[in-house]
Amino acid sequence: MADRRLRVLLDGTPLLGARTGIGRYTASLSEELASLPGVDTRAVAFTLRGWRRLRTVLPHGVRARGMPVAARVLRKTWLRSSFPPVELFAGPTDVVHGTNFVLPGTLRAARVLTIHDLAFLDAPDELPPSDRELPELVRKGAAAANVICTPTAAVAAAVAERLDVDRGKIEVTPLGVDAGWFTGRPPSDGVRERLGLPPKYLLFAGAAGPRKGLDWLAKAHAADEELPPIVYVGPGSFPATSRSRHIGYLSDLDLQRVVAGAAALVLPSRDEGFGLPVLEAMACDVPVVCTDVPALREVSGGLARLVPYGDVEGLAGALAEAVRQPHLASASATRRAHAASFTWRRCAEATVDAYRRAVES
Repeated sequence: MADRRLRVLLDGTPLLGARTGIGRYTASLSEELASLPGVDTRAVAFTLRGWRRLRTVLPHGVRARGMPVAARVLRKTWLRSSFPPVELFAGPTDVVHGTNFVLPGTLRAARVLTIHDLAFLDAPDELPPSDRELPELVRKGAAAANVICTPTAAVAAAVAERLDVDRGKIEVTPLGVDAGWFTGRPPSDGVRERLGLPPKYLLFAGAAGPRKGLDWLAKAHAADEELPPIVYVGPGSFPATSRSRHIGYLSDLDLQRVVAGAAALVLPSRDEGFGLPVLEAMACDVPVVCTDVPALREVSGGLARLVPYGDVEGLAGALAEAVRQPHLASASATRRAHAASFTWRRCAEATVDAYRRAVES
């Protein structure tokens, strides 16, 4: 392997459509891999009709391949066997990387699987019909993978225990913060008017879903009428009140502005695998309030207000404290330095280490 480039094939399906956390992870990882010497990166999309769009969203130097079969059909067949192997459509490769919980069927390639969290095990009833087989698929993929990647040590420990995996075959590959977040500026008057932003607001950024704790947040917000309005950014259905506003999915630049202008960012999730908005807010020097769960404790590094899940009074109080907190120079420098320690280059290099381990094994 030392005398030639390492051939890597990523699952690029998360790059299609509106990008939430896993889409952003896949995009940033592929960009960094494309810039690393000695790595030949390709991506494949598992979709019947939309795979050609992959060519338009990949970074320069990453080639697109398609597996023009409906994802639900592939999942059913991969539950039973490794057929059809991804190499049949994408050509020979040294490593296949399942970036989104599911390990594709392979012929000879080494197998790497990213497991972002274990929410699908905790609340399988909350999965959409298209993901009903996910728990079984992930268990099978975890057993078959040569190396498993997780975004935090907290998820690594949970995967080892709950999926009965040797901790030694798990590589922690922390996510990164894009450089643009460190120069984020609050929205101009024109942007505020275009997006309908109030003068002062709390912010939730992410996709809606049962595990995001939005009902808890709504109760805590209603308990203190002096708190600023809540702005929700992201796809899905959010609680609607007279003191909240949902502004939908935003471009990266608009999202940076909206985060930078927030009085505080709140991430009240029942569970998280990483919690990238926490670091992005810190890069913008915005106070953070989040749930006291293992991954968020790990990622926030003692610089966020942590609240036990479901504690309405505690969350209301933490939000009020965050809003009142002055932006002290010392706190600002500490938050930004902590966020700056998480880079996509570091993520990519750790992932390449996982690829090489997988090939050697």
